[in-house]
Parts: sequence; C-alpha cells; structure tokens
Amino acid sequence: MNNVDLNLLVALDVLLAEGSVTAAARRLGLSSSAMSRTLMRLRTATGDPLLVRAGRGLVPTPRAAELRDRVHELTRDAQAVLRPQITQVDVASLERTFIIRVSEAFLEFLSGPVVAAVMQAAPRICLRFAPKPDKDARPLREGLIDLEIGVLGTSAPEIRTQLLFHDRLVGVARLGHPLLGSTVVTPQRYAACDHIVASKEGDMIEPIDIALEKLGLQRTIRVVVPGYPDAMRIARQSDLIALVPRSCFVNGLIADHAAIAGLATFEPPVSTPEFKVSAIWHPRMDADPAHRWLRDMVMSVCRAAYLRR
Repeated sequence: MNNVDLNLLVALDVLLAEGSVTAAARRLGLSSSAMSRTLMRLRTATGDPLLVRAGRGLVPTPRAAELRDRVHELTRDAQAVLRPQITQVDVASLERTFIIRVSEAFLEFLSGPVVAAVMQAAPRICLRFAPKPDKDARPLREGLIDLEIGVLGTSAPEIRTQLLFHDRLVGVARLGHPLLGSTVVTPQRYAACDHIVASKEGDMIEPIDIALEKLGLQRTIRVVVPGYPDAMRIARQSDLIALVPRSCFVNGLIADHAAIAGLATFEPPVSTPEFKVSAIWHPRMDADPAHRWLRDMVMSVCRAAYLRR
C-alpha cells in the first residue's frame, strides 16, 4: 500500500469516462504525453491494457468495463472525504439520534422546553436523555454521549464547555411553614429545622454545614434523596426544608410547573457558593454541523429560561 498512488484512481476514472487520452488530458489539465504515461502506469498497476485501440478511438477491455462504476464511486467518495465539510445542515430533514447526559433536575424542569424547541425545528431527530451518575469524562471521550448539561467536574483538558447560566442554592419549604413567618430566617432558626439533602452519592455534608459549624450550629438531616426534584416533592408535603438550585424557581418557561407549586423559597442565613451550569462536549464534535445546531438550540433554550432573572 505504501507504493500505491491514489492519484491514479482519478486518472483512471477520467480515462474510462472519456475513452480518449487526449480528452482525459484536457479534462485533467495535463499534456497528452503525460496522460499516456499515466495510462502506462495504470496498465502496470492493474495488469490489464484497460483501453485498447479500435479504429481511431479507444475501447475499454472487459476488466476496465468491470471497474468503471467501482472506480467512479471510489473517486467520488475520496473527493467527499477531502472536501471541506458543509457548514449548514437541513435540520428539517435531519434523521439522527443524540444522547444528552443530564441531571434529574434538568429532566424535571427543562427537558420539556428543549424537546419542544428541537422537535419543532427538526421533527425527525431522536433525543435520548441519559442519567448522570457522575462527572466522568470518559463517555464524552468515547462518543457514548453527544452532549452533557451540568456543572463541569472533570479535569480532562480537551473538553469543551459553554456557560449557560450562573446558579446558587436557595432554601425551600412548604407554604405556611413556621420558618417562613415574619421573623427573619436566622442561622439558629434554620439549623433547628429538620432537613432534606439531595445527593447522588449519599453525602450529608454540604458547604452550608461548614458555614454553620463555624457558628457552633449543626443541621439535623432526616432524609437524603438522589436529586433536587425528590427533595422538593418531600418538602412540599412535610415540615422538612431543603436546599435546591435557584434556577428551579426562576425558569421563565415553567413558571406554573407543578414541581414548584405549594413551595416558597428563602435566602439561606449563611452564604452558599455560586456555581456554573454549562453545556459540555468533546472537541471531536466541534465541526459537526448537526451537533453544533443541537448545542446552539439547547443553549438558546437554557439562556431564555434562566438568564433573564
């Protein structure tokens, strides 16, 4: 294979199409003598005369006739591989499955608006939402998922990110909860309540616990759940309180969402760190026009929901 000159494929394709050394030379911008030398190389490579004299013209041998369509297809495919990629995509006719790894909170609050926007523009696309048990970059690197939405938690240097919005934790409690009276929510009153913690790993220590500990206070955690929607559901039906992302309540696209009905928010009595929610993907997908369209669509929906607050 090291001695194969793939340029011969192009020459053979043109020779078989034209049936003339002179016409083939003109089409390829070569001299007739250079084209004749190329034909000799092709005959040596294939072990077949390919084109033989018949009167004043040339006719293909049976081997050449057998190769004509295959050579043309190979040449066309090679040109397609080396041609710059199309930057536009007809999303209305696009048929493709995209796998997006998201949290339970994203599925609860934003999957509906994202699906609606995508389906309206690209009705033949299939979106597969995958669970997000961790922040491992391997599924992105190995092409097992196309896009991830969440907090960047990997040190993989090549991973691409695009900020969607800044977020932070706020307290939630049922409407009418004693904590939400006219009295200010102090660290002491907050710590005296029973708490729900949302943690996939089952961890019960959060940054707010460290801040409370500095004041000599400690929360009583009664329930640990995998995700924020679960914490909100329990808080709505009990006297337990929870911390959830503020974005669950400021999403302008779902102001009447059932998950937030019957709940009120309050500012935690100690500061909680802000965090960034981003779109995350592998650089192998940078130039893919369909993938670029999808991530632009997801970013547009997220920003419309959360940035205007």
